[in-house]
Amino acid sequence: MLEQILSSLGEGRIIPYLGPGVLGLADTPSDLPASPLALVGHLTARASVPHKIRNNLTAAAQFIENFKHRKTVTAAMTEAFRSDAPPTALHRYLASLPGLPLLVHAWYDDLPQKALAGRRDWGSVQGVSQAEHFGQWVHYFDADGAKTAGSTAETLPDDWQTLLYQPFGSIGPAGNFLVSDSDFVEVLTEIDIQTPIPQPVQELRRGRNFLFLGCRFANQLERSFAGQIMKRSSDLHWAVLPEEPTRNEARFMERQNIRRLDMPLADFMTAMVH
Repeated sequence: MLEQILSSLGEGRIIPYLGPGVLGLADTPSDLPASPLALVGHLTARASVPHKIRNNLTAAAQFIENFKHRKTVTAAMTEAFRSDAPPTALHRYLASLPGLPLLVHAWYDDLPQKALAGRRDWGSVQGVSQAEHFGQWVHYFDADGAKTAGSTAETLPDDWQTLLYQPFGSIGPAGNFLVSDSDFVEVLTEIDIQTPIPQPVQELRRGRNFLFLGCRFANQLERSFAGQIMKRSSDLHWAVLPEEPTRNEARFMERQNIRRLDMPLADFMTAMVH
């Protein structure tokens, strides 16, 4: 299975889907939040929220947005992810693949952008909050971080060989974040009919497999986004998941035909990079 995955990855038939757990591969410890729990701890350290939602990222962000201001949430997220941390070996390896058509990054750091910075033939598309960009689902950026085509782009520039898709937004280049309950309610209301999924992503996923790295499917939000982003792709996918999956995770993986690779992500990375 591992040989098949590595071969297909090099041929551009697999779409890597990175979650926050990838930050655990850093050569040196960084202060970047590497899980929703770590991130909500950062937010609640700067603004008090009711005890019952202190460990709930989207609810805590919504409370701060309601009783402070949306700008307070954005400022706290920017502070949490502003870092000089370099990309990991995994980020650098994926960025080195010239035939990689699509890379999905479901977290808020900008390590993929840093890894791709040596190339000119790529661009990014990321989710944006309706609270800040009403009526728009995504923004596109070129390799220099300049905003390009609008939210309804159906085709990419001819010189973009790799598209970086960040459905939750990212600190770079413009500090866009989907993090509060209302952010996600807007998206989830439309996601079944694929409206928030960029058209180029819908085209690039056709017939391809997904490879989940550093991801969990523990809550409905994670499962909804993964399932909708995978829609109309191939019928076989993989996830590196050394922890025993929960019952809900196991059901989701079975339904989506995601085969589990029971090994530490660091070991998988070593096999991939070498």
